[in-house]
Amino acid sequence: MTRAQQIGVIIGLAIVASFTVLRVSDPPLLQQIRDLTFDEYQRISPRLVEPTPVRVVDIDEASLKEFGQWPWPRDRLALLVQRLSDLGAAAIAFDVLFAEPDRLSPRTVMRDVAGVDPALLSRLPDNDELFAEAIAGRPVVLGFGLTTEGNYRPPVKAGFAFTGENPVNAPPRLDAATPVRPQLQMNAAGLGHISLNPGNSSAVVRKVPLFLSDGEQLYPNLAIEALRVAQGASTYLLAAAPDAPDTLTSAKVGEFVVPVTASGELWLYTSPDAAERYISAAKILAPQGVAPEIAALIEGSIIFVGTSSAGLQDIRTTALGQNVPGVSMHAQTVEQILTGHFLSRPDWADGMEILAIAVLGTILVVLTTFVSPAVALACGLCLTALALAASWFAFSTWGLLLDPLAPIIAGSIIHFAATSFRILVINRERREVRRAFGQYLSPSLLYRIEHTRNALRLGGDDRELTMMFVDVRGFTELSERLQPAEVVRFLNTLLDALSRHVTANEGTLDKFIGDSIMAFWNAPVDVSNHPAKAVRAALAMRETLASLNATDAFGFGKDYQVGIGIGIHTGLACVGNMGAETRFNYSAVGDAVNVAARIESACKEVGFDILVSENTASELPHFALLDAGALGLKGKSNRARLYAVIGGEQVRRSSEFAEMQQLHQELVDAFRRRSTDSRKLLSLAKLKAQALTAALSPFYDRIARRADHFRDIPGSDDDSIRTG
Repeated sequence: MTRAQQIGVIIGLAIVASFTVLRVSDPPLLQQIRDLTFDEYQRISPRLVEPTPVRVVDIDEASLKEFGQWPWPRDRLALLVQRLSDLGAAAIAFDVLFAEPDRLSPRTVMRDVAGVDPALLSRLPDNDELFAEAIAGRPVVLGFGLTTEGNYRPPVKAGFAFTGENPVNAPPRLDAATPVRPQLQMNAAGLGHISLNPGNSSAVVRKVPLFLSDGEQLYPNLAIEALRVAQGASTYLLAAAPDAPDTLTSAKVGEFVVPVTASGELWLYTSPDAAERYISAAKILAPQGVAPEIAALIEGSIIFVGTSSAGLQDIRTTALGQNVPGVSMHAQTVEQILTGHFLSRPDWADGMEILAIAVLGTILVVLTTFVSPAVALACGLCLTALALAASWFAFSTWGLLLDPLAPIIAGSIIHFAATSFRILVINRERREVRRAFGQYLSPSLLYRIEHTRNALRLGGDDRELTMMFVDVRGFTELSERLQPAEVVRFLNTLLDALSRHVTANEGTLDKFIGDSIMAFWNAPVDVSNHPAKAVRAALAMRETLASLNATDAFGFGKDYQVGIGIGIHTGLACVGNMGAETRFNYSAVGDAVNVAARIESACKEVGFDILVSENTASELPHFALLDAGALGLKGKSNRARLYAVIGGEQVRRSSEFAEMQQLHQELVDAFRRRSTDSRKLLSLAKLKAQALTAALSPFYDRIARRADHFRDIPGSDDDSIRTG
């Protein structure tokens, strides 16, 4: 791992930790995003409208037109209760506040008239008394609201039992309630609060608190109280979490068990607002009586009385984005309980989402730093799709609310940050390496440098290298008869064509020195079988030069043939960045470099274009080689044994080369013995060489003058290296 990668991982993990801590704190913005996600799930798959014994008697525009503006006199509400009760309603719940005396009551109206006999007032009807008499003994549930003034607490009509610890502090707080007329609250079968989202600033109703608490007593809401009264139940059974104080898990109402949040709230699984849910109050109060089809809807049903009139300002927004009467939310609460279609957010959901951020973020940091941003992006997209699919499956199958967006958003930001760091720092280093080495190395070798740990260490590094020097024969004479621009054009054509074979065979171009090429193998990264790859590059250069001469690519005429000499040696050298801090070259120095250069110079004396040292030849068992003798190299005290490279593996396997090799060995042996047979063998060798390749003719033309090169050759008794 490079230092830049280490820094990238540290920064990336720090960002992951920051997002993990942010999710643990769960700020309002994340909560809003989570709520919007769950809203969208409900919009995609809302709760179906199923037949249930729940109806809303709606004080709608038609009712107001028929009976006048709201509030109505309570004797009319008494008539409404009587008719609903007579029709067999299981419970009648009013989403209406009865905090003040009925101002339309005859007794109240006449009390303000001057001079009215008090005895007469006592004989006038009181609408509150009429309404109280109407609800007495009937399954009527009245509602109370929340306020911040006073200290009124409504009476509780039901008992509470608990499994586990008393969770009295779990529900939202009830500081004070709006008073209910004493005679009404006394005669009502049940009392419930009508607040749908107390303490929540959002206009969307997503959760309904089934209970409120003042720290000593629990108070049910209108919907669950209506369900209790409809069943004739007397007690709520609340289940508390055994290992978490003041934490609710469920509430049992009669025969129904309702899963709730830790604070006793019910997640609303909303269905679209449907006309069949509503019955106009005008149809119940019709002077001619209730129509049979309406009576059938009332019998056995839980009835909620409320208003849909926009002027009365009891309009709420559902998770589906619909604006509906508040009373319908109470009705949907009971519908949801009756049908058993619940939504829940398990207590382990937060922990799982926090863990997902940490794990997903760490994976993306590692992938982006060590693999590539593209792979990290692909993996991130797969994880995103998996998270969305898992979240949706949990919602659609079990009604579980698991947030996929927090891990996805965190992962996206983490990936962007890690990718940006990589582009700015890590990839900058690679671009510098590519810029420095791109013109000298093959793409495959450059890729290995970029992606191999410690592949490139700056400074000196002792390595076994295979060095190559290439030089143009007769360049001085050629340059004298050409214009400078023509010389440059010639060199560009030749060196470009020849140098391609170095990079194509995983070699490193060190430099161009006038008409010469210096190259080496096995640095800056390891190259397997590097002597063979260097020789293959030399043979390819030979073929390329022949093609250039044949096509007169240099414009000298086909009678003029450009020649080159190539020297190759394998040995230890020091390779690395050399020069000043502000300007340096990646190069090699050492004895192996000098030997390769001297071998290239020896090509002139030997009369052959490709010569390799004994070290290199020992690594070329499958190449066609001929012993070129031991030559004294400039600056070297001992002679160096050289070999001429005739061809590659195919030539090595040919019968012609086998015969040439046998005849050449006999000639070398004759030189060593100073035998007179050498002249005859030389003539035969020249003939055989012309049949094999014309390039050997100069070699054998000069070999007679070099007979001493084959006498007393160091290591001549060692047969470990067999030419060819």
